[in-house]
Amino acid sequence: MSAHPRFAVPQATPLSPQRRALLKAAGMAAGLALIGGWSGDVLAADAGKYGVDGFPGGAVDDPTVFVHVGTDGIVTIMALRPEMGQGVRTGLPVVIADEMEADWAHVRVVQAPGDQQKYGNQNTDGSRSTRHFFTPMRRVGAAARGMLEAAAAKQWNVPVSEVHARGHQVEHAKTGRKLGYGELAQAAAGMPVPKGDAVRLKSPAQFRYIGKPDVRNVDGRDIATGNTHYGIDTRLDGMMYAVIARPGVLGGKVRHYNADATLKVPGVVKVVEIAPTPLPAQFHPLGGIAVIATNTWAAIKGRQALQIEWDDGPNGSYDSDAYKAQLRDLVQKPGKVARNDGDAMAALASAAKRVRAEYYLPHLAHATMEPPAAVARIQDGKCEVWACVQAPQATAEIVAEHLKVKPADVMVNVTLLGGGFGRKSKPDFAAEAALLSQAMDGKPVKVTWTREDDIRNDYFHTVSYEHLEGGLDASGKVVAWLHRSAAPPIASTFSLQAKGEQPSELNMSAVNQPFDIRNMRVEAPATEAHTRIGWFRSVSNIPHAFAVQSFIAEMAHEAGRDHRDFLLELIGPPRKVSPRALSDNTNYGESPDLYPVDTGRLRRVIELAAREAGWGSRKLPPGHGLGLAYAYSFVTYVAMVVEVAVGKDGQVSVKRVDIAGDCGPQVQPDRIRSQAEGACIMGLSLATQGAITFKQGQTEQTNFHQYQVARMPEANMDIRVHLVPHGYDMPLGGVGEPFLPPFAPALCNAIFAATGTRIRTLPIGDQLHSA
Repeated sequence: MSAHPRFAVPQATPLSPQRRALLKAAGMAAGLALIGGWSGDVLAADAGKYGVDGFPGGAVDDPTVFVHVGTDGIVTIMALRPEMGQGVRTGLPVVIADEMEADWAHVRVVQAPGDQQKYGNQNTDGSRSTRHFFTPMRRVGAAARGMLEAAAAKQWNVPVSEVHARGHQVEHAKTGRKLGYGELAQAAAGMPVPKGDAVRLKSPAQFRYIGKPDVRNVDGRDIATGNTHYGIDTRLDGMMYAVIARPGVLGGKVRHYNADATLKVPGVVKVVEIAPTPLPAQFHPLGGIAVIATNTWAAIKGRQALQIEWDDGPNGSYDSDAYKAQLRDLVQKPGKVARNDGDAMAALASAAKRVRAEYYLPHLAHATMEPPAAVARIQDGKCEVWACVQAPQATAEIVAEHLKVKPADVMVNVTLLGGGFGRKSKPDFAAEAALLSQAMDGKPVKVTWTREDDIRNDYFHTVSYEHLEGGLDASGKVVAWLHRSAAPPIASTFSLQAKGEQPSELNMSAVNQPFDIRNMRVEAPATEAHTRIGWFRSVSNIPHAFAVQSFIAEMAHEAGRDHRDFLLELIGPPRKVSPRALSDNTNYGESPDLYPVDTGRLRRVIELAAREAGWGSRKLPPGHGLGLAYAYSFVTYVAMVVEVAVGKDGQVSVKRVDIAGDCGPQVQPDRIRSQAEGACIMGLSLATQGAITFKQGQTEQTNFHQYQVARMPEANMDIRVHLVPHGYDMPLGGVGEPFLPPFAPALCNAIFAATGTRIRTLPIGDQLHSA
């Protein structure tokens, strides 16, 4: 039997009812020469045992849920997390394949549909897929290996201890007999599933793929050749196409529109009004007018003819300049205390030198290369969705709520994501498709967001104003620290009562700084949101790290000290600090005992990045400068040194970046390097060009001509990634997000080194042209 057709690799074509029927016949019949049938009872007794995101459900280490072995020897592995470029569709299946001694050349990967009962939490966010599922996936592979070995031992009538799986076959060393996995598949399917201590994990010395470079990425070739299936690629028989005119202001409503004019546009078949969701809208659609047509272009032209008159509602006066001034006023006064060690205010008042600085970062848009897109079809009271979503279970729940059905009656097929960065954790676009399919009597409807839709109606990264003060004694040592951070919180998307940053946000590079000083105070004044605020890659680490790392460089300059030496002194000697001692009770959702803040690891990445960059030893050309910054985020330690060149016209170009990262054990070193490199490109975009501003409640930016991202010439950086090696006797850290926060402050510190000009407001834009 060959690999399963649905989402198999390569995946060149979308699903069809015929392909679904084939899947059902081939893969869900119990005992069809496979390990498992993906249709039997799910063993939930061990769910959550291995810290799988703290959510119930899912047979997190049951091979009958994740692995099929065909009689042709093809091993098919379920990828439980959505793939958006981070490599998880390779990374987690590689772990299974390694432990079960499968030959990677004979492995196929299929994407799991949304099903929390089977797979546990499938939401891809928080840089936690590998760190939470590494051990469970090892156990899946080891259990599958055990079943194959048991089947061979039974056939040969020898003790199972005498047989061993190696390289896609089971061997009996005493007699030299061998059986391939395809030959054992049917018998192995009848073996009991090893549980608990009966599951024998490999020693790291036996790993064939884990931690090794050059493991084939299951999607790499197809992505490079365009032979893939993203959400926007889905095609179903009889499918209709829709675009939606949504309110440009959060909380806005339709007063009047002209359906008659739209219906005259060739190809338009229906105009549907989508009711607005009362605020806070959470992940629900904003409402608006949908135009359904026989093709997307007709739908777009029909939308242009709607002549909508809007009621902008309570946020119609939102203005970025006015709000910036409001935030600036707020941080001049005390706010809610998030951390208070010693007496920072008294120590500041008595310091030999008092340093002050303020930093501003605007809203940011995710601007994923693939805008949101979803297809929905309703048949026999059940809904099936195809979408580029990061959160399959949340998608099923939101769709079910709008259709007034049970979540179990919603099937979510997860496609590849053309970028996510947190935007596609919010499945409002999938709910839109389901509502429009319902309006079309169940016919499949595809909702496409244009780039303008995507930017205008994003869940934006928060705007932020940061006020910092530091006290230096006569020797230039830091004796006091004050940080006030003002930003509308993500919680405002869920509660109108949420005012100001929440603990989980403040614990991102603000509260949890492990400084070796006695007097430290962090405050957060109450702030109100006027647009949708959502998760964004690295979340609040972006503004906090920018402010904190820039301010440390400013204090080092005021003290007349080398920045690296000053920074290491501020962190203090190597030690392990409980997050609780830093007033951090969230710690990225991880155990403070398993994941203390280790200043030794933090010092090591700072020293490594500086050494590799030639800090203090490399002579730079005129107009060049080096800048240093670090961030501890998602339980990973990263330091970065950026080299810039600033021309006489103020033009900034990044010449080289040295990144040191310590994420603990490295499951896929190549993918870690890719994430670090991608973070530099994204960091450059955000630091130099990224800004979403509002006038009269609406974004002033609509497309990439106004909200720019780095182009190829700008991204021509020499990026050097230096990873700290570790064994597998310690927990893993995150990878997808931790490399982004240090980039902007390192860049701006380098600009100061090159020009003497401080950058305290992002994006940099043309600030140096007028300096």
